[in-house]
Amino acid sequence: MATAGSRDHALPPALDSFVGRRRELSSLRALLSSTRLLTLTGAGGVGKTRLALEFARGLSSRYARLDLVELGSLRDGAALTQSVAAALGVGEGAGQTGVDLLVRAIGDASRLLLLDNCEHLAEPCARLVLTLLSRCPRLRILATSREALRVPGETVFRVGELSLPPADAGDDVTALLRSDAVRLFVERAARRSPGFTLDPGNGRLIAEICRRLDGLTLAVELAAGHIATLAPGDILAGLDDQSSQLDLLAGGSRTGPRRHSGLATAVDWSHQLLDPAEQAVFRRLAVLVGGFDLAAARSVCAGGGIGPREVLPVLCALEEKSLIVRLPGDAAPTRFRQLGVIRAYAMERLRASGELGPTLRSALTWLHEVAERVGGDVFADQASSPLTTERDNLASVPVHATGQGEAARVRLTLELARVHYQQEQPSAAGALLSGLLREPGGRALGGEVAALAARVAAQQGDPHRALSLGERAVSLERQRHVPTGLANALDARAAAWLCHGAFAGAVTDLRACLDILAPLGSPEDVAWCTQHLAWALLQAGGEREADELMADCLPVLREQAPWPRAAAALHTAGAVRLVLGQLESAEALFAEVLRIAPGRSFHALYPVEGLALVAAESGDMQRALRLCEASAQARRRLDTEPEAPWRRRIEQAAARARSLLPTAAREAAVVGARKLRGDRLIAYALRTGSGEQVRRGADTVRSGDERWRLTAREFMVVELVAKGLTNRQIADELRLSAHTVATHLDRVRDKLGLRSRTQIALWFGRRHVTRWAGPPS
Repeated sequence: MATAGSRDHALPPALDSFVGRRRELSSLRALLSSTRLLTLTGAGGVGKTRLALEFARGLSSRYARLDLVELGSLRDGAALTQSVAAALGVGEGAGQTGVDLLVRAIGDASRLLLLDNCEHLAEPCARLVLTLLSRCPRLRILATSREALRVPGETVFRVGELSLPPADAGDDVTALLRSDAVRLFVERAARRSPGFTLDPGNGRLIAEICRRLDGLTLAVELAAGHIATLAPGDILAGLDDQSSQLDLLAGGSRTGPRRHSGLATAVDWSHQLLDPAEQAVFRRLAVLVGGFDLAAARSVCAGGGIGPREVLPVLCALEEKSLIVRLPGDAAPTRFRQLGVIRAYAMERLRASGELGPTLRSALTWLHEVAERVGGDVFADQASSPLTTERDNLASVPVHATGQGEAARVRLTLELARVHYQQEQPSAAGALLSGLLREPGGRALGGEVAALAARVAAQQGDPHRALSLGERAVSLERQRHVPTGLANALDARAAAWLCHGAFAGAVTDLRACLDILAPLGSPEDVAWCTQHLAWALLQAGGEREADELMADCLPVLREQAPWPRAAAALHTAGAVRLVLGQLESAEALFAEVLRIAPGRSFHALYPVEGLALVAAESGDMQRALRLCEASAQARRRLDTEPEAPWRRRIEQAAARARSLLPTAAREAAVVGARKLRGDRLIAYALRTGSGEQVRRGADTVRSGDERWRLTAREFMVVELVAKGLTNRQIADELRLSAHTVATHLDRVRDKLGLRSRTQIALWFGRRHVTRWAGPPS
């Protein structure tokens, strides 16, 4: 039944404290000043009603009257108008009923009407709202709904989950309490268990509970409600167990709305409003724990009367109803996911429907098809895997699809190990590869498993195991007689030789690798192997030949390779120039790496260290020590180590700087390094100011995103588009055909998800890309 406040500004009193949401309240104030219908949307349990009430309480002085109409218990849209009238205290007059009565009662008074929980009556609510706003000129309406009302002039404000603590907060109580989710948990837990506080002993656990619950307000409150009987570790364990997760998140208020009595009830409320096709897609999406794009959803959810073309409108409907959320970012393709507790409910529905097995088989088939499409790269271990975004799905689907598609499961395990290796997670990669090396199914992959295992062992600093696995990879590939497989195995064994400090062995293997690749007709593969050979020669004292090799391969990698390979080649070229004493050239090369590598990844640390070595060789010991210290701190935060020869050079430069600097200068360098993080470190390394914020698009994007797979030539085309040049002018500038320029632009549009030249120019303007002119010949 609908209820109302008094004829003054009485809203239901708040019986508990309102935590966080300060930014949202500020945004709502600005929005309501420019719209007459503001609808708060979001998932069930996200806190829409609580936020709306808190917001409305702050508006009492602006309106002659505030009225709350709670629609949760109203089942019949035909009774909506009468219920709103009753809530406003409007009785029927002679000859007047329904909407006319409401319009007459509201008139031209300045009023705010809060319609709470509209989703199950969306159409009748939309019709009533449109009429009232059209006929009552000073009325404003604030609505809460799990989907927009879709009324002309409506402003939709999506209420997101509560802010979560950063991953590196550790047990720092101050840092953890900056998170709204953590503060809400602590506040509610203290009410259930007086004396409960956040401390270093429980901070990590509580932060992980909040992350596991995605910061969903109702879920956090329900979990905190168990603190009187369960320790934080037990609550977290309960959330890890899918069979008990929803049971743990039950037991809400006995007096509040029934839909908030537990998470399952809250999600069930939304589920009942779906049509059969929406319900089917909703439950089938539960197997995609790592999120999904449209192609994945079509592959996994189509069938059983649902055609592939029907999946897109269903996804849009589920997103509008707040049952899936769009992941942030503008990269194409758009990705979505189900919040954890919503996915747990969907999984229960999937099991009950009897579709779990077939849906898992569909997901396994889809992942395997993706792996097959992206296969064929000679050096797949060192490429940026398109499956990086599917890491969690790779980890989940093959495990649960037991006994189905053994060959697909083995291949996907290898792909998951590759993703872990590329993300510098050697322990996770090594554990997967050890299992594959023991399995008969792993033999079908030839030397691929052993080659990647050799690289992982080298990454872990285990030279003996790396060399043993490298030998095994080469032996297996010689038996298979597949040239590309043997080339990859030789390259992996060369990495093992480098880890062993046997540089001559690495040079020999890489020369053999080049002999295999040369007739195969892939300039990028040849250039990539040449870059490796140059690095090995540099370690072996052959810097002159290494410089000649880099002059050959660097232009190819800049033209054709994605940025990670171009960055590695630039780093090698810089290291060679450094040894040759060409410090200005080395500095330019290291600086170029910083301009194309994401600043918050380990890729940016190598050029920072390279610039430290340049500073040391130039005699600027304070700058050298500051960069060395800042990079060491960043590596500790990222838990990453450079290769041994490079690490020794950095350590020697830092030790030399310490020995030569006066005590005060040495201490100033160390203290200054502590302030250099992220943009500040990049700005200092590039000499653009130690504190200036350098706006670099790469810092805001995951390194696996498609936008960072632009080749160097594509970057050049984008730069000239930003300068306003036509395709013909760009062709003349780069000595290309107009057709080639158009092809490059088509690829850029696809990778960036941008369509117009203006959008491309704006994207480039945010990056401030600086081209590198190339090494001296």
